[in-house]
Amino acid sequence: MKKGCSGLAVLIFVAIVAIVWGISIYNGLVKEQENVEKAWGNVENVYQRRADLIPNLVETVKGYAKHEQETLEGVIEARANATKVTIDPKNMTPEDLQKYQAAQGDVTNALSRLIAVSESYPDLKANQNFLELQNQLEGTENRITVERNKFNEAAREYNTKRRTFPTNIIAGIFGFGDKPYFQAQEGADKAPKVDFGTSEGK
Repeated sequence: MKKGCSGLAVLIFVAIVAIVWGISIYNGLVKEQENVEKAWGNVENVYQRRADLIPNLVETVKGYAKHEQETLEGVIEARANATKVTIDPKNMTPEDLQKYQAAQGDVTNALSRLIAVSESYPDLKANQNFLELQNQLEGTENRITVERNKFNEAAREYNTKRRTFPTNIIAGIFGFGDKPYFQAQEGADKAPKVDFGTSEGK
């Protein structure tokens, strides 16, 4: 009887250790996943900041460059398209991130063309509001790069932990999937309202 009780006690102890071990690994994965989601939130925030700058930038440029409507509309369209691409950080896939990057890349390209327009308009280049917006935009672009790199690092740490044995066993059981990375440099939730017919300077 003693042997039976002793064996049962050992089994119970082993089971408790296994449960504690599993809980510890699970909680570690949750923490790493939350770090990835937080990093993604910071990425969205800096892209949102850039999107928020666009309406004022477009309004300022069109006050001096009334004939650049195609370029101005290109920025508005790119921004509007980018607002339609959203990602659930808990379930993001490489395809999701590629679509997001492509949309934000279109915004980057459109903004580059818009800034290039200023070269043909000396008064615009000297405008204080334009200069301030341009500086803010440059700072935001730098911040985008920083936050994208931080996201990639958080995703790398999570993916490494998730694939490491024996953590990969718990990850597989509870459905912790890999997180994708930003692969190359290149939202917002509302399209800008820009009235081409009522601008000051028309």
